Amino acid sequence: MSKEKPNYSWKKFLKLLVSTRPALPIIIGGFFASIVTTVAGLIVPLYTKNLIDDFSLSKLSTKLIIIIVVVFIVQAITNGISIFLLNYMGQKMVANMRTRLWQKILHLRVSYFDNTKTGESVSRMISDTNVIRELIADRLAQFVTGIISVIGSIIILFLMDWKLTLLLIVAVPVTTAIVAPLGQRMFKIARGLQKETASFTGEINQTLSEIRLVKASNAENKETNSGVAGINRLLGFGIKEAKIGAIIGPLTMFVIMGVIFGIISYGGIRVAEGSLSTGTLIAFLLYLFQIIVPVVTFVEFFTRLQKTKGATERVAEILNQDEENIYDGAAVDVTGKKITLENVCFSYDDNPILKNISFETNPGEVIAFAGPSGGGKSTLFAIIERFYTPESGEIYVDRQRLTDISIHSWRSQIGYVSQESAMLSGTIRDNLCYGLEKEFTDEELWAVAKLAYANTFIAELPEQLDTEVGERGIKLSGGQRQRIAIARAFLRDPKILMLDEATASLDSQSEQIVQQALANLMEGRTTFVIAHRLSTIVNANQILFIEHGEVTGLGTHTELVAKHPLYASFAEQQLSSHTEN
Repeated sequence: MSKEKPNYSWKKFLKLLVSTRPALPIIIGGFFASIVTTVAGLIVPLYTKNLIDDFSLSKLSTKLIIIIVVVFIVQAITNGISIFLLNYMGQKMVANMRTRLWQKILHLRVSYFDNTKTGESVSRMISDTNVIRELIADRLAQFVTGIISVIGSIIILFLMDWKLTLLLIVAVPVTTAIVAPLGQRMFKIARGLQKETASFTGEINQTLSEIRLVKASNAENKETNSGVAGINRLLGFGIKEAKIGAIIGPLTMFVIMGVIFGIISYGGIRVAEGSLSTGTLIAFLLYLFQIIVPVVTFVEFFTRLQKTKGATERVAEILNQDEENIYDGAAVDVTGKKITLENVCFSYDDNPILKNISFETNPGEVIAFAGPSGGGKSTLFAIIERFYTPESGEIYVDRQRLTDISIHSWRSQIGYVSQESAMLSGTIRDNLCYGLEKEFTDEELWAVAKLAYANTFIAELPEQLDTEVGERGIKLSGGQRQRIAIARAFLRDPKILMLDEATASLDSQSEQIVQQALANLMEGRTTFVIAHRLSTIVNANQILFIEHGEVTGLGTHTELVAKHPLYASFAEQQLSSHTEN
């Protein structure tokens, strides 16, 4: 039986807000302006009381009119300053939160992204932080000015007539007792809404990113139904929010109107009795409205606060994740050094993937991984790249443990070319230089393009190096994308190459061009290769045949053909058909 998830505490909520480092001078300035605004607003009803109780035309002096006008002007100016400063603070706090969240997401371990849809992270980054922004930037300023106005008004009301004030104060705990449970219900709904929004965003993002598969599979109706189901789930949460809003708003107004009616009735009786002046009653009503308006905003603020608490809960979950410290460790040049794996084991969700993998590679050698699909070759690549950490066993660079070398230093010396080479939307220049801090001249970029046999097709493009490649390089062919990836690897001048099925999806003509480019790139570098086509690795220094996470064969192509039946079977099927073709 699963344990119920503990409620997200207000302490954690406030801690997250404080972690955004709000500027103290701006907060002080905003509060000070709010106090001045409130004081100015509290003066007007006092003058109104005196005017009504002792009204005569002779007392309407120019001086009094100027004072009232000045009070109104000061109130307007300071109120504007207060709203701006507190709004500015809110915007800065959320910007700092988004910056921190973005940095955190980019430094999370690969395992996090294995278990989390991209759309969910996007939702946390955009939707959840926007909910927080609306509270801090839009509602907080009203809340701060309102609470000062309420406190000031109640103090003056007590001094004017404590009996009437008690009648007003009785309504506060009554309203709170009714609204508080609704607020807690709103928090639960908001938390579910944020979770559902993230899930829906993830599904939409995944569908749109694979739109060609959707259309090729005639899956438009399926995805339409799936999307409509998600929209309806969001609608359900929205309706629940609307129901609570439909209760809180009218209920609050009912209480407020009841208080106004009670004060007017009771105050009117006392005016008739002579125990209360007409000016005092009018001033009391003016102060009452200075309390009622903020109280209405308080209800809206606390309703929004419950929704925001749900959003910050999801943001905090990401901020509390363990991240990679890519600079932790030594910066080591791996040129001319052996790479050794000793009894490396790895499991995923308690499912053993790699079992006691051991081998050693000398500088400049080509090490190939072959074997049936699902045997663990790609996972082994990911471990060498340090995307995952072995559960047991060690990787050594000469005699130094790989974990003692900084991830940044290690990855900066690796060139990676995969079957579907990743490309970002932008220009060919952007993709060649991606991740490199150095500025490169056009001559340097053309030089690596020539080594990768990419210069010819780039020269034929309308904008050449500045040609837009489209999302994920969709405007280029598979062979062109591969050659751009190889040129990018040349530009990094890596010490270690990792080639993951680099020619598997290419036609024979493109494969020949890419193979020659890869041969240029591999020269003098330690190279790890994953290949299903054995024709691409027959000249490798070592071939590891991996089955069910274990190395069942290790040697050259000739040695494995002689002593490993399954490898020999693979070789006979592939190489004979390759020769016939």
